[in-house]
Amino acid sequence: MIMALDSGKHTEKEINGVRCKVVEKSISSERVTFLKDLLEHNGFTVQVEEDKRKTEDDPQTYTLGVTDITFNPVLAVYKFMLKTKDGRKVSPAYYNQVSDDTRPEYWEVKA
Repeated sequence: MIMALDSGKHTEKEINGVRCKVVEKSISSERVTFLKDLLEHNGFTVQVEEDKRKTEDDPQTYTLGVTDITFNPVLAVYKFMLKTKDGRKVSPAYYNQVSDDTRPEYWEVKA
């Protein structure tokens, strides 16, 4: 499942009293953990906020942002500016959690 890299919207929002660039919204706690670890490893300060649920039965989702309002996840991924903990470049497939392999270029991945 492709995440926010193809959404085209780059919004700002106050999260926990801090102005942030929204990286992704309406994401699961597992996605929050993945992105938070990745972005903090790359030097970004991450803020997370629980989204309001319409009903008690709806799953809990979250909005994740970084305090660097100039951050653009599309540019960061496609220009290979992000690194994994072991120093590999983060590919679009890795960022979108389609593959653990960071080598494939976006045109090589079959989603």
